[in-house]
Amino acid sequence: MADELSRLAPVPGSQKSRTRVGRGQGSGLGKTAGRGTKGQQARAGYTHKRGFEGGQMPLQRRLPKFGFTNINATDYTVVNVGKLGGLAAGSVVDAASLKAAGVIARIGRDGIKVLGGGELAVKLTVKAAKVSASARAKIEAAGGSVESAS
Repeated sequence: MADELSRLAPVPGSQKSRTRVGRGQGSGLGKTAGRGTKGQQARAGYTHKRGFEGGQMPLQRRLPKFGFTNINATDYTVVNVGKLGGLAAGSVVDAASLKAAGVIARIGRDGIKVLGGGELAVKLTVKAAKVSASARAKIEAAGGSVESAS
């Protein structure tokens, strides 16, 4: 065990020297250096495109394509009322404050949507793009208010 930094050494057997190919028959990887004989892959500078299968139709072209991405789809980040309970009483809750508090990881393209899951006992002013009816009722029952953030 190294008791000083000047005596530090790797554990025996942990560092393996790289195999030097093409350095004589005695090494076991002389002559063709493990590349076989002739052909494109035996030449220096050989590269192939990702997914190339030697002229065979590649897998990504053989498989059927399916699916659809709707570019007009709404993208809300959903937050339940129960998650808002940990915020300070009387604070204004909007997308930026929720992200800063770590309640949400990302803000959706269309903003925040508040749903009614969980309970709320803190008075808050919620500014969100969408608020469900049950969430609105719970926020107002706790003495808070809901504003549209559009």
